Amino acid sequence: GDLRSVLITSVLNLERLEVDLFRGQHHWVPATQHLFGGQIVGQALVAAAHAVSRDEQVHSLHCYFVRTGDPKVPVLYEVERTRTGKSFSVRSVKAIQHGKPIFTCQASFQLSQGSPVQHQFTMPTVPPPEELLTQEELIQKFLQNPNVAEGYRKHLTKIQAQDVPIDIKPVNPPDIFSSEPQEPKQLFWVRARGYIGETDMKVHCCVAAYISDYAFLGTALLPHRQYRVKFMVSLDHSMWFHAPFRADHWMLYECESPWAGGCRGLVQGRLWRRDGVLAVTCAQEGVIRVEQTPNQSKL
Repeated sequence: GDLRSVLITSVLNLERLEVDLFRGQHHWVPATQHLFGGQIVGQALVAAAHAVSRDEQVHSLHCYFVRTGDPKVPVLYEVERTRTGKSFSVRSVKAIQHGKPIFTCQASFQLSQGSPVQHQFTMPTVPPPEELLTQEELIQKFLQNPNVAEGYRKHLTKIQAQDVPIDIKPVNPPDIFSSEPQEPKQLFWVRARGYIGETDMKVHCCVAAYISDYAFLGTALLPHRQYRVKFMVSLDHSMWFHAPFRADHWMLYECESPWAGGCRGLVQGRLWRRDGVLAVTCAQEGVIRVEQTPNQSKL
């Protein structure tokens, strides 16, 4: 079979130090040398999940990034058992580095309950992942263009070398040589690399939390491609889990940005199963600061 996903064996495999205290290590650090927000969200949810019964499943989480994470030291996760009710339980998590909180999160868990009140949006019609190129294959294709400017070639090569534990297949990849504004919407197929298998649904939710932050905020930049980004970081992140799914199976990530302004951008996302079931809804706001002068040509 496939190799076990590194997201399970490493990234989301926390070390328990005390009953409600955990330590997390880093796997992939972005070129910004700031900790990847999805890793912190995923690890915090792992810590919270350790503090509820197996029968309770996460249905929502709401997080704030309050300080920049340091990639040189581990993160401590401190769980508070805020409330345990008959149907719903709330767990609060604080992520700590250098004695200060870098992130806070509240996760709510629910025992399974049936209801006749059900509806959902319709999944967008897109080509299946088997017909699309991976992000790595697209970059390789761009690098074959002899006219790519050397600085941009180095930038693409650096992205290509990153060991991101996610498979990504953009549905409509933007023309990286163009600075033309685009609609603030993007679609891509995503899944965890490697095998996770049938297991507690909370495990797949933790992996989806990791995946959900990758390239998410960048949706808000699509109408503003003429500017070079100086600084971009997540402020908060929310998720709602609707239906069971496998994070190691392809899911369609539908992202859109309804608003940007005041050096902030808002993005919303939906993770769809291949059979058209809406599995997860996400929302995030982040800081976006750009150079006022337009970009130089990439050719």
